[in-house]
Amino acid sequence: MNGSVREECQDMEECKEAMVYMWGYIPGASPEKSPILSPVPVRLPEGGVEAWKDVCGGGCGFSMAISETGKLITWGSANDEVQSYLTSGKHGETPEPFPLPTEAAVVKAAAGWAHCVSVTETGGVYTWGWKECVPSETIVHDLVIGGSLQKDTTGKQNSQLNDQSSAKDQHSNMTGGTISHVDKKQMGEEIGKRRKISLVKQESDSYGDDFFTASPCLVNLGDGVRIISVAAGGRHTLALSDVGQVWGWGYGGEGQLGLGIRVKTVATPHIIKCIEQSASGKESMSSSTEVSKVLGSCVKGIACGGRHSAVITDAGRLLTFGWGLHGQCGQGSTDDQLRPTYVSSLSGIQVERVAAGLWHTICISAEGRAYAFGGNQFGQLGTEGDQDESLPKLLEALSLKSKHAKIVSCGARHSAVLTEDGQLFSWGWNKYGQLGLGDSVDRNTPFQVSITGYRPKNVACGWWHTLLLAERPL
Repeated sequence: MNGSVREECQDMEECKEAMVYMWGYIPGASPEKSPILSPVPVRLPEGGVEAWKDVCGGGCGFSMAISETGKLITWGSANDEVQSYLTSGKHGETPEPFPLPTEAAVVKAAAGWAHCVSVTETGGVYTWGWKECVPSETIVHDLVIGGSLQKDTTGKQNSQLNDQSSAKDQHSNMTGGTISHVDKKQMGEEIGKRRKISLVKQESDSYGDDFFTASPCLVNLGDGVRIISVAAGGRHTLALSDVGQVWGWGYGGEGQLGLGIRVKTVATPHIIKCIEQSASGKESMSSSTEVSKVLGSCVKGIACGGRHSAVITDAGRLLTFGWGLHGQCGQGSTDDQLRPTYVSSLSGIQVERVAAGLWHTICISAEGRAYAFGGNQFGQLGTEGDQDESLPKLLEALSLKSKHAKIVSCGARHSAVLTEDGQLFSWGWNKYGQLGLGDSVDRNTPFQVSITGYRPKNVACGWWHTLLLAERPL
């Protein structure tokens, strides 16, 4: 909204006014880094930012949104060793435009644990943060193992950071079902992560910030490639072009880059042949051509989880690939999927939206029904229990009965759905108030989030927080 329009629309009953709300753990956004348990409005930056346009979630302890004029707005970081402050780009505590080396307006953005990626109106992609997530200048069209690729034959992660999650204790309560606990093994892992993050900070102090982090740079995808959407996982990135091609780079040790092999680091962007690879892997069909007809001709939607990925084709088919330990690939097993694989149990269901968390995946059908699968330790699937699901399970919660789900977003271990009639529901891990329900009690079934005076338009989950774009009704 520009100044002249603002003058003409002083009466809020006559002019839609966009508002961004935040809640959860955004350390720099609240006194003493305390969790925000209920939705609170986010103030626009002073000087030149006229209105909110969209929300993009954010990463570990920082938030991202887009202004009406196409500026990327970030906030919430604090210089704390358990956060990704250093590696993600030192986002300020209060909302401010993030400096990018371009004048083009930003239209989409996403963040992983400690890296960020944005798309401009011209289809360019800029990325920054954790250095292994920022690609080199080389472009890879037909990928050949070697060169900048480091094959990981063990299938294990051996980089500085493993499973990105809170460095604090994650034991919390559950309402409406079985209480979730974190076993001794996971607690041991958390201690290890804490030490590794602390080591990153110490080494960064010794070598300088650029030892681990990269400044915003343009991703070279070649002439004529126009990107329209991006997704960021724990340490990998996907980008979707206007012709339905998917590009990927970053860490690929569990197959989340869809190469058919485990690769420690893919330092060069490459095309992921989603439909072709899925078709060639179906031996039951008489030919890969027949499978391609079933799956569609191109990709129209992408999502990244902690170490897995999901894409939707133009035929409404869902393909998944990557880490499968908790069933988050929806294939009926806990095996890793090294190449894009059709979720055949959703045959006959046209998938419209998909989102992925650290260990779970949720998709929405054209009929507005939500299906969830993967890890469920904190109720993040919304199935009224805490059992993992390796096949998509329809959410049959009473709170969603007769509701048409429209938008879905996943944080590390929490989920949110926005319905067609403008109602917001959340569930899962709530230690830091990321559900926006006024407390820190986990939920294993969807609960409505109350927003007074504004109608929700979009929701985007960060790792431990949630952002909502809403507007005042006419």
